[in-house]
Amino acid sequence: MAFRAESGDDLTINHEINVTPFIDVILVLLIVFMVAAPLATVDVPVDLPKSTAAPQPRPDQPIFVTLKADRSLAISDTPVAREALGGALEAASGGDRDKRLFFRADSAVSYGEVMEVMNLLRATGYTKVALVALDVRQGT
Repeated sequence: MAFRAESGDDLTINHEINVTPFIDVILVLLIVFMVAAPLATVDVPVDLPKSTAAPQPRPDQPIFVTLKADRSLAISDTPVAREALGGALEAASGGDRDKRLFFRADSAVSYGEVMEVMNLLRATGYTKVALVALDVRQGT
């Protein structure tokens, strides 16, 4: 950018960088990531009960078994009938019955319903089941 100096016809160069377009691009990227980040996590909506236990490390590809408030089941994000639970778990785990399953149930579901699903999991041969809850420890 050049401009005419007061002292005559000499043109001088302005060495200042215009950062306004840079800031505009950064703000647009920030908005894109703020909108896209919640969409990256695909979960079945469940109102989890609270827990004060220390959280365990999460595996790379966990298998979630979800009991929703309407008593329907889902494996990860896929709804499944109770009768087809064994076959769906077999497909999701690749036949590895020693793989840990993460079981989460809506807080509106009764204890008897939770135990019924736990019995179904045990009947299909999956005995390593971790219960999922919300972390309510102080300072977390």
